[in-house]
Amino acid sequence: MPGFVEKPEPVEVPGLEHVHTGKVRDLYRTADGDLVMVASDRVSAYDWVLPTAIPDKGRILTRLSLWWFEQLADLVPAHVLSTDVPPGAPADWEGRVMVCRALRMIPVECVARGYLTGSGLAEYRQDRTVCGVTLPEGLVDGSELPAAIFTPATKAEIGDHDENVTYEEVARRVGTETAALLRQTTLALYTRARDIARDRGLILADTKFEFGLETGGPQDAGEGEGGEPRLVLADEVLTPDSSRFWRLEEWQPGKAQKPYDKQYIRDWLASPASGWDRHGNQPPPPLPEAVVAQTRDRYTEAYRLLTGLPWD
Repeated sequence: MPGFVEKPEPVEVPGLEHVHTGKVRDLYRTADGDLVMVASDRVSAYDWVLPTAIPDKGRILTRLSLWWFEQLADLVPAHVLSTDVPPGAPADWEGRVMVCRALRMIPVECVARGYLTGSGLAEYRQDRTVCGVTLPEGLVDGSELPAAIFTPATKAEIGDHDENVTYEEVARRVGTETAALLRQTTLALYTRARDIARDRGLILADTKFEFGLETGGPQDAGEGEGGEPRLVLADEVLTPDSSRFWRLEEWQPGKAQKPYDKQYIRDWLASPASGWDRHGNQPPPPLPEAVVAQTRDRYTEAYRLLTGLPWD
């Protein structure tokens, strides 16, 4: 099963327990039960975590997520408690750390789409639906949808594809009230972010969110109505790793758009230049310097356009 080309050894830090090494982030637990998320420069494509890193990628993702959490704070609380680097951690962790409250994670990728592309386009071409949502005839790659839609997916392990599911399936798995809250919150967050991005010359085509519920304790975000644990926004948010951003002035429905993400990497791996068969069992090769530089430039440009701040 595909996964890491070279899985890194976890860093040992006094007072922290290593919990998980993901595609991009390493997760630790403090003695108090909080979680420490550390964003690496790793990058994945075609279900492989590649042997080549993208310089500054982890810091860009962290800083951009923190910026978005502030823009969305009135809609839903975030899981971030601080960005302090734990004592004894490597100096390289600076700018990569989010110390977060522990949550009972909801096992659903909450995807919102305002434009048709990717796996949604493939499903639409087959039966004119996306995750069970019927769409009008005549849409093409890059078409803006009449209204944003909630198109959830199940979370996959490393090496597996996330699987698109219907809203009814989500309701069956997590309950009707939680499903309704996930859809409502996801679409509210998407709408806010879409409008912010458009004001800055970018289209937010689609994005995915992850949510959790409090597990109890003094760091809780509070309770919702009726004394139920409140929904909390978790993981990263609205970065080029979790979202499709397009330049508004370059948007042309009917053709593939130029994205602000790792598309340069996918294109190179799928080209004859890489010499790699992405349908085979061999791991992908290291990335050329030019592909690394172009990918980094897209991440830093997305950060600059969205926040209005230069990447230093």
